Amino acid sequence: MDILRFITAGSVDDGKSTLIGRLLYDSKNILIDQLEALEKQSKNKNENGIDLAILTDGLRAEREQGITIDVAYRYFSTPKRKFIIADAPGHIQYTRNMITGASNSHLIVILIDARQGVIEQTRRHSIIASLLKMKNVVVAINKMDLVDYAEDVFNDIKAQYQLVAQKLGLENVQYFPISAFYGDNIVDKSEKTPWYTGSALLDFLETVEVKTSKNIDDSRFQVQYVIRPQTEELHDYRGYSGEVISGTYKKGDKIKVLPQNIETVISKIETGGKEVDAVYTNQPAVLHIEDDIDISRGDFLVKTDGLPKVENELEAIICWLDKKELNEGNKYFIQHKSKLLKAIVKEIEYKIDVNTLENTSIYSGIKLNEVVKVKLKTSSPLVFDSFSENNNTGSAILIDETSNSTVGAVMIL
Repeated sequence: MDILRFITAGSVDDGKSTLIGRLLYDSKNILIDQLEALEKQSKNKNENGIDLAILTDGLRAEREQGITIDVAYRYFSTPKRKFIIADAPGHIQYTRNMITGASNSHLIVILIDARQGVIEQTRRHSIIASLLKMKNVVVAINKMDLVDYAEDVFNDIKAQYQLVAQKLGLENVQYFPISAFYGDNIVDKSEKTPWYTGSALLDFLETVEVKTSKNIDDSRFQVQYVIRPQTEELHDYRGYSGEVISGTYKKGDKIKVLPQNIETVISKIETGGKEVDAVYTNQPAVLHIEDDIDISRGDFLVKTDGLPKVENELEAIICWLDKKELNEGNKYFIQHKSKLLKAIVKEIEYKIDVNTLENTSIYSGIKLNEVVKVKLKTSSPLVFDSFSENNNTGSAILIDETSNSTVGAVMIL
């Protein structure tokens, strides 16, 4: 069976954790001892029956306050598919956690409170889904029980979101009227929405095509470690270990070492301690080359067709994740997989207004959770692709030089 990774996102109290709990509960993916503990914790908290949100709220502060702080991952399966769910926080100050969960997901479920409609946090999460090139978006209009399952309320919110999706270029958007508390249209179709002709949410999740954004054509291999034992048995052994980020590598392939721009040939490939003829996307491997070249951690070994860019100036979209403001001239470390370089913010071109979704001119004072387009300059050449072509080599993070905190999520244009 294949695996669908999806994330739930939305504002505070939109019912993300309850929705996941309902999926686990109604699909009978909860063990008896879990159910007993759930019932006990629910009784301590309220008298309204089982609180399904407790299933995903792992931190003590989350259970006590009834909020989600960190991304919680839950796993379940049906006869048709396996699932990995990320429950993202709704609070604006935890947007960074949402980006972390979304970056590894095939699909995003954006919850909207039927009483509130599309709000700022809905737009912010939609912008992130758009920037991360997510192939499928599910809009779950929750708490329909609190608006008497009214069709016109559902249609109004659907029309609101369609404008957002159109501006952001989101495709494959599906809409579901649900009640996570009562389970309407989640695992089974509800009789309370006779006007709704679509499927239940779980039916859709079981059958939606998992479209991957991985680039399997352009071969990319970044060196994580240079293996040089220098023992009597392996005196001349020199291997370059890492993961095949994308593409295929075979013995005898002509490759270029970047950023040095030196050509050579693969002489041997190992994986799992055995010599093999070829390795493929996502496989760990040790590559050997014919020539003695000075290669370090973070360098790339790429095939000569379809080369990446090698530049020390780049344009990028940044989701700002720090309380300290982002300004032109600020200096950071940029971590690009195994490569760590110094970088400076050369120019801030514009900010994406979360409410209007328009690009607005601003040159300084970028605050927490704002999304901006910038020009960066690195201390030495960086090997990269655009995020739209290869999200693995087109993404990076900015790190504060003094605190070592991650302060920006970078999508290279």
